[in-house]
Amino acid sequence: GEVCNMINKKYSEFLPSMQSAEELVAQVERLASSIDVLRARIESEVQRDLNVAVAEFTELKQQLERDTLVLSILKKLQEFDTAIKEYNTALLEKKYVVAAQQLEKARSSLKTLESRKGFELKILKALGTELTVQTQNMLYHLGEEWQKLVVWKLPPSKGSSSLELVLASELHLCTVPSEEEIAGPPIASVLRAFALLGELHTKLKTFGQLLLKHILKPLISYSSLWPIVEEQPDVVILRFKSEEPSLDNASPVEVFEKIKQILEFLHKYLLNVPLECVDDKKECKVTLSELLGDMIWEELSDCLIQNCLVNSIPTNSSKLEQYVEVIKSTEEFEKALKNMQFLKGDTTNLLKYARNVNSHFANKKCQDVIVAARKLMTSEIHNTVKISPDSSVALPRLPDPGSGDHLKMGKTSKLLHNETLFLENESKLSQHTFSLPTCRISSSVEELMDLAYQTLSEATASTDQCCIQLFYSVRNIFQLFYDVVPTYHKENLQKLPQLAAIHHNNCMYIAHHLLTLGHQFRYRLTSILCDGTATFVDMVPGFRRLGMECFLAQMRVQKGEILERLSSARNFSNMDDEENYCAANKAIRQVLHQLKRLGKVWQDVLPVNVYCKAMGTLLNTALTEIVTRITALEDISAEDADRLYSLCRTMVEEGPQVFTPLPEEDKNKKYQEEVPVYVQKWLTFKELMIILQANLQEIVDQWADGKGPLAAEFSPVEVKSLIRALFQNTERRAAALAKIK
Repeated sequence: GEVCNMINKKYSEFLPSMQSAEELVAQVERLASSIDVLRARIESEVQRDLNVAVAEFTELKQQLERDTLVLSILKKLQEFDTAIKEYNTALLEKKYVVAAQQLEKARSSLKTLESRKGFELKILKALGTELTVQTQNMLYHLGEEWQKLVVWKLPPSKGSSSLELVLASELHLCTVPSEEEIAGPPIASVLRAFALLGELHTKLKTFGQLLLKHILKPLISYSSLWPIVEEQPDVVILRFKSEEPSLDNASPVEVFEKIKQILEFLHKYLLNVPLECVDDKKECKVTLSELLGDMIWEELSDCLIQNCLVNSIPTNSSKLEQYVEVIKSTEEFEKALKNMQFLKGDTTNLLKYARNVNSHFANKKCQDVIVAARKLMTSEIHNTVKISPDSSVALPRLPDPGSGDHLKMGKTSKLLHNETLFLENESKLSQHTFSLPTCRISSSVEELMDLAYQTLSEATASTDQCCIQLFYSVRNIFQLFYDVVPTYHKENLQKLPQLAAIHHNNCMYIAHHLLTLGHQFRYRLTSILCDGTATFVDMVPGFRRLGMECFLAQMRVQKGEILERLSSARNFSNMDDEENYCAANKAIRQVLHQLKRLGKVWQDVLPVNVYCKAMGTLLNTALTEIVTRITALEDISAEDADRLYSLCRTMVEEGPQVFTPLPEEDKNKKYQEEVPVYVQKWLTFKELMIILQANLQEIVDQWADGKGPLAAEFSPVEVKSLIRALFQNTERRAAALAKIK
């Protein structure tokens, strides 16, 4: 047993040493064979041509270059990897600027890798994806931070008014310092990280839009709003309070102050962050204020001009001087914004607008004048006022000729009608030369005239440019009246005789004032109007024509109606027939009724002389038509004659009673007695009535050899025709006819 153990032990010791001996042998053999190979190589190499050596050297050199390239690529890959690792660490520690810088490092390593020609690694695609994922991840984190640092509290906009919405809106800015040691507000590191990743612009743009919509524009629109800043331990809050505004439109000075407060607040807690913007050409330093300013300034300044400066432009020249303070506060506002770096460089549109106040004043004034005038022209014509020779437009006391621009306008005083007007040649005129007859005009036209006078007196107190503009806008008022009124009120002017009469008076009233309108202001106006003619006289004929045409058109309508009514009188023939007589009687009644109604609607409206002429013309139309119809009859029986006479008598008795130019009954007697003056055919009509009642001898007497009253109204042919119709054919009739020649 023991021998066996010993042998085993020996054997187990021997085996390994035996094996290692065998390995050594094998190694030696391998070495020997490799020496043989080497020897063979050397022998053959020595015999080789020199070229082979050169070729091999070149190959080795290329290999070295390849190795160097691989090495540099590996280094870049390592840099990429390190950058991503450090980025991850920094992100966890909320060191956003460092994280962003590391991401940018990784990006530039990847760029270098991608630029190696002829070296497309599959790995690059994966690295690119990794970088995109990490960038998005970082932007997500930054976005979350931004939402914690800048919080908009906006109410849902359902149903409540805009002012209530604004009052319920707040902006919260976090003031807890960030983990990183970076100058500026807590948000600085987030903003700079955004900038490094090229996303700042988008973020700021959204912020700028919210700022305009919920804070800046409401401050400009609602003068009652005031901003309040409330500082709490970790946060600062911007909100609004509402106070009763002192004026309807806030003064620009106030608005600028409020806007400045908001921008100062943002500058302090949010925007005072210097940024290295990486420009391809050069490194440039900008601040956040500047970036935001670029984005919102244009919209903000437009809003300030439209909703604040435009309203503050004065509407009368006396307030122009006070506007200096608005210009000054605009300058200061811009200066403050430049100090906070919201604005760069030159004068902005805002300041240019404020400084150009004189031109805006004139434009605004002219626009206001035209708008007011248009409103007056489209208002009702039938609201009237009575004017008389004694009434005249209230004129402002005008400055003495030659007293410069800076005169103060005195109190407006009534120009007494008996103040004598001096014309160029200084000869005195009677006080009634330019007086108007008593009549009614639309109150809107009186106001229009006041507007024209006020505007012209304003013009005389303004700068030259403004004066010219205002003068022409007054001319425009009248041009506008001429164009607008006849068209706008067309239907009513045709349908309603009273309106036609008022319109006629309106036009005559305007024409009357245009005669002297430029004259009162001539000293001031002629000196600056280039052609030296500050006059409105050229418009006078047009207005007179406008008034006349409208009234004559109405007269034609009324004449037409009279003839229409008389046409139903069956030609006044066979009056012994009851039905015919009734028709004729009815026609006469209707005509009288029509005239009576006209007499009423024109009463106290038309000037008395125009009234009498108009009523006289219409009554004359009726009488002429009746005369024509009766003289044309071929046969008139005795009963016919009686009935015709009674119809005519109705006209003669009741005709004059339609003349009621004045509301006081007793004063109309005079005009009713003067009817023959206004009715051309009055006497003809009376003569016709005499014939209807006369015998042959009386007719011959009335003719009196062509010298009697009958001969003054009728021709021999007409008289003969009447005699033949009225009398039967006898010798006496023949003798009478013989005398009519």
